[in-house]
Amino acid sequence: MDSLKQTVRFAAALTLSACLLTGHSGQVLAASRPAEHQDESLLPVHSAQTTPKAAEVFATRQTLYDKLSLMTGISWPQLAAIDQYERTLSSARPKTRPLLGQTVGVFIEEDQWSGLLNPNKADVSPLSIRWFNGIGRDGDGDGQAERNNDFDLLYAIASKILQHGTTEDDLAIGLWEYYHNSRSVQRIQQFTRIYETFGRLDLFEHAFPLPVGNNYSYKSTWGNARSWGGRRSHEGTDLFAGYGLSVKSTCYGIVEVMGWNPFGGWRIGIRDLNNYYHYYAHLSGFDKSLAAGTVVKPGQVIGWVGSSGYGKPGTQGKFPPHLHYGIYRDRGLIEWSFDPYPLLKAWEREELRRSR
Repeated sequence: MDSLKQTVRFAAALTLSACLLTGHSGQVLAASRPAEHQDESLLPVHSAQTTPKAAEVFATRQTLYDKLSLMTGISWPQLAAIDQYERTLSSARPKTRPLLGQTVGVFIEEDQWSGLLNPNKADVSPLSIRWFNGIGRDGDGDGQAERNNDFDLLYAIASKILQHGTTEDDLAIGLWEYYHNSRSVQRIQQFTRIYETFGRLDLFEHAFPLPVGNNYSYKSTWGNARSWGGRRSHEGTDLFAGYGLSVKSTCYGIVEVMGWNPFGGWRIGIRDLNNYYHYYAHLSGFDKSLAAGTVVKPGQVIGWVGSSGYGKPGTQGKFPPHLHYGIYRDRGLIEWSFDPYPLLKAWEREELRRSR
């Protein structure tokens, strides 16, 4: 058991080290990842107010998490984090991970649920599923382990993860053994921190990264050619503004990386609950209250517009002051950049509408 804990800690440390050395996978590095050509403008843009339908969904999930927390001893923020991480994977890979339940995002393969050697892939008997070493469980006590039942789905994962205990280290080991991916463990821990900080589920509002009404300009520059440091494509939108204009978090999230990067200069990366990495580069400085692991909210000042980057630490002035803003989507094992311009325009319009 001690050796397994050391393995999990080593994997987590290795992931963190890679983030710090490379500027994280959300960094604007030469040939860091190919562009994902998909219409991300069709993604929902959440306003500052939760719609009645969304509020009902969040209330249903909260009730489920609370009940399951009493049954398992896993806190509701941890359960919510597992469910939300699963949901982000299904959202990123809808063809291979269709939604099974009504409100939860958990996806479990048939063979994994019923057991690899189980001849009945639609088996709902808890006894025969256990006999064939399937992970399907009856969570709601109706005598059936149903793969399309919200409670059964989340209870099945919780039961699997709980095999090592309920402490933070024990749960990390359980997550590692379930996903075999240190990024998955890190994401679920990050999501847990966000839910613990705000104590609620409806954390999907957004803000424009610059104060609306100020003097700034931007257009779609995603995919444009860049040459410094080698040929590469531009993985973001440049928002030109005056030196020192405040830069705000666009989302509820957690600071994943901050510091210097040769390409992005003083930069900060924030992970949100959609498993998007929001990347703010070329800053003149950071808000002193921030550090890696700090939880932030939309509209919170995180730094200021600058012209840092394209050189060793402290390099300034190689280009006009602007904010480079990029978004990357985590698909489980890799991250892809997509064009943030449509979302920026939507967030800007929403803020202008609210300010009238």
